[in-house]
Amino acid sequence: MKWFELGLVVLTFATGLIWLVDRLFFAKRRAAAGGLLDEEPVIVDYSRAFFPVLALVLVLRSFVAEPYKIPSSSMMPNLLIGDFILVNKFTYGLRLPVNNHKFLALGEPARGDVVVFKPPHAPDQNWIKRVIGLPGDRIGFHGDTLYINGEAVQYENLGEFIGQGRGAEMTGASLLLEKLPGREHQVLEWLDRANPAGQGEWTVPAGQYFVMGDNRDNSEDSRFWTQTHFLPEENLRGRAFLIWLNCEGWFCKGSFDPSRIGTAIK
Repeated sequence: MKWFELGLVVLTFATGLIWLVDRLFFAKRRAAAGGLLDEEPVIVDYSRAFFPVLALVLVLRSFVAEPYKIPSSSMMPNLLIGDFILVNKFTYGLRLPVNNHKFLALGEPARGDVVVFKPPHAPDQNWIKRVIGLPGDRIGFHGDTLYINGEAVQYENLGEFIGQGRGAEMTGASLLLEKLPGREHQVLEWLDRANPAGQGEWTVPAGQYFVMGDNRDNSEDSRFWTQTHFLPEENLRGRAFLIWLNCEGWFCKGSFDPSRIGTAIK
């Protein structure tokens, strides 16, 4: 993804520069010499044609919305393998492409937001999780229960989860409504398979966040990160807000669920 973004920036800059230099210097010389439009150099012709398209794509992708595909089951049952999502790129502020530097602050993540980010231990990748802990929060996870500042989050058991496709491995897990303050949402848990490695207490530092997957027993999230358990604000890419397609395989072979198109991400 980083190389695509870098390539898009380079191509946009290069085609724009070629077009501009030709327009300022060489086009006038050709016209003075009686040159015709079809005598325009090929590289200039292609640059003039592609620059507006590339510039539009770069602006939309960098500052408005960016598409991603869900590759794993860590956010089930809310996001499934093969979901294509859109990420709002301006909710938390405008950032430069490639280096992700924020140059205009517009907001901060709220508890319960589903965010795309670059994990501190894998900065070349894009991951997606839910914001659980805000700066200053004390987060605990014991047994199958989440604690926020010493208070246990309440759950409602919705029954047994039935998975489909590559998500069938989670069939039989408990489907729970987690009543996270300000954002109720569904989670999956094997209530009889608590992972000792994911238990503990963490206090979120200033400027950082604690994130977890909704598939609590199948998510490599803040509980398990060894270098740091927290997500720095500068690693955020944006807030996921819409599913626009669901397709597991190439050309949707074997799995296509039109019912998920247009589903809001909560």
